[in-house]
Amino acid sequence: MSPDTEIRIEPISAEHIEGFHKALDTVACEREYLSLLEAFPLEETRSFVLGMIENGNPQFVALGDGKVVGWCDISRHGFPSHAHAGKLGMGIIPAYRGQGVGRRLIEATLQAARDVGIERVELSVYADNGRAIALYEKVGFVREGLARKSFRIDGRYKDAIHMAFFHE
Repeated sequence: MSPDTEIRIEPISAEHIEGFHKALDTVACEREYLSLLEAFPLEETRSFVLGMIENGNPQFVALGDGKVVGWCDISRHGFPSHAHAGKLGMGIIPAYRGQGVGRRLIEATLQAARDVGIERVELSVYADNGRAIALYEKVGFVREGLARKSFRIDGRYKDAIHMAFFHE
């Protein structure tokens, strides 16, 4: 990426679905950061995104050089007793990491969550993903617990740290 390339952060729309699918698959196939090891089929991804839009769940994309280079979304929990909370997912393709894109994405998504009444935002992050943990703590997430051997990828176990953010 050239330093003068502008990264735009905007709410996802139907026109971004294929690009989101490709970015999701890129990060998933790294087998390092997501529990998903490859993107769901495109039609499932389309249904997910259109459902997020229809339900008013915050979902943003980062656009660089005309393509989706990252995303952040919060899925509100379905049970009425948990409807004040949602689960965050995000990812940035490798060439765009370490440039503040993740922070811009997560801040936009957290603001949108506040606007739709999501008071608690939860996430799980691999315990060895120091860069992501630092970002989450920088924007106000707190650690709530450690899940030992929570994931197993290619025979390797990974611990997960559960974190939460509260709109006070």
